[in-house]
Order: sequence, then C-alpha cells, then structure tokens
Amino acid sequence: MAEHCVDKIYIRNLALRCIIGIYPEERENKQDVMVNIVMGLDLVKPGLSDDIEDTVNYKSIKKEVLALVEASDFFLVEKMAQEIATLCLADTRVAHVTVTVDKPGALRFAESVAVEIYREQSA
Repeated sequence: MAEHCVDKIYIRNLALRCIIGIYPEERENKQDVMVNIVMGLDLVKPGLSDDIEDTVNYKSIKKEVLALVEASDFFLVEKMAQEIATLCLADTRVAHVTVTVDKPGALRFAESVAVEIYREQSA
C-alpha cells in the first residue's frame, strides 16, 4: 500500500445531530454537526474492475458514522473526529484519513467551529 495515496474518496457535508459539548445546556438537546471525510487509498483496482468489492463502500462508511455520531454524547469535537477516523481506518485499504467536524453556532459571531485531524494506518 502506498504511504501517501493520491487517490481519495470524499464524503462531504454529512449533516448529523448529536449531544456534543462540555456545558450543561449542550448536554440537554441534540445539536447539528457537519462531518467531512477524505479517505486516501489506492483506487486503481476498482477503477479497472468496476467491482464494489475492490473498494471502500462509502455508503457503508456513512451508515457507520451516522450510527456512531447520532448515538454519541462526546464532550469534545476532537474525540468525535478521532472515533470517526478510527472507524474509517478499520478498513485496512484506507491508508490515511482526514476528518473535519464542524459545530455550527458554537461561538457567537462565528458561523462554525471546526476540528480537522489526519490519521494513518499503524505500521
């Protein structure tokens, strides 16, 4: 597997609702979060074969992320991003992943606060 694959699968602007935050008022009602995922992997084989078995099924990843986030009650956006990255890297074909989690309305006068992390497969 290439160390830094240039091929990528994107899941863009996945809108979810969950309990997230450190303040008591944030622990009462679900809030909106926006998740973006970029998975780096070799897409040569599926590009040639046209077979879903040769690639990461992004619909399955989306369903797993949805189940994880909507059932979660993380205090930190950083923790949510880490858990999403771990989920993506569970498929060993994913060489690396970038996860961005936006929390709209987290700060007054700001459209959003976001955390972006980059993780790679362990050697």
